[in-house]
Amino acid sequence: MLSAPKPAPDPNVLVGNDDWDDAGVYRISDDLALVHTVDFFTPIVDEPRDFGAIAAVNALSDVYAMGGTPLTALAIVCFPHKTLPIDVLSETMRGAEEVLAEAKVSLLGGHSVKDPEFKFGFAVTGQVHPDRIVRNRGAMPGDLVFLTKPIGTGVLATAVKREQLDPETTALLVRTLRTLNRAAGRAMTEAGVHAGTDVTGFGLLGHARGIARASGVTLRIRAADVPLLPRARELFLAGVFPGGLNDNARGLAGDVDVDDSPSHRLLFDPQTAGGLLVCLAPAAGQRFQAALALEGAPPATQIGEVVARGAFWVEVI
Repeated sequence: MLSAPKPAPDPNVLVGNDDWDDAGVYRISDDLALVHTVDFFTPIVDEPRDFGAIAAVNALSDVYAMGGTPLTALAIVCFPHKTLPIDVLSETMRGAEEVLAEAKVSLLGGHSVKDPEFKFGFAVTGQVHPDRIVRNRGAMPGDLVFLTKPIGTGVLATAVKREQLDPETTALLVRTLRTLNRAAGRAMTEAGVHAGTDVTGFGLLGHARGIARASGVTLRIRAADVPLLPRARELFLAGVFPGGLNDNARGLAGDVDVDDSPSHRLLFDPQTAGGLLVCLAPAAGQRFQAALALEGAPPATQIGEVVARGAFWVEVI
């Protein structure tokens, strides 16, 4: 078993690996800090160009979740050169470069290795003011909890792999996965966010627990208010879901008050390139929605509230 992370001795490490946050942050000066993150994974859609774009969105997301602006990226490639044509990698890079250009992020290079399984992603560096870092700690009782993207990407991506998803829903899934969290990151910062994170592999409930545990509070989630991607519930009921969903449920046992109903079980679905989970004071909720509108982004969904620490880190009602 890995030993527990230890605090970094350098006082300029503002967020280190002992904090279980979305990215590390290193102070350069009184008004500048660098945000560092890395993420790569295996294909979750069929088209290489879409896979590259989604991998870029996913890697950039942690910088946005910290309230930062991504600046540069280094590609990470594990490629099965004996079983896939090089055109697959070229198209993957093409999709990634489209997203990086949209985010105004410079691709500086990267590293590749031969591997039996295709994996792709990025190490990303961004910037943030040291006084405006968004952490997974800081949520307070009375805060409202917002989610900026629907969940269900794990279920739908599994359906894609099993060739059980119709073209229209597949296209919607890809559009969702390709949507940057840039607007949401700016909006939450402008609104005065107390705590935030992005929703990825640990699912909505896993990342909600992260905020609750870091903040010493309980997040109360209303399952009926959590937005789902089309067909996610239908497919889940048909037995189409990733193994990571049950892994997340087992890993959260004892920390989350949740029953076995489909609407509750879906909250364990592991996400890729998910939205931001944001905790704000009630008065800041309207500012958050207004800031999203100014950014041209769809409104966030209020899915719950923060309450005083209870018997569980997260309560699902």
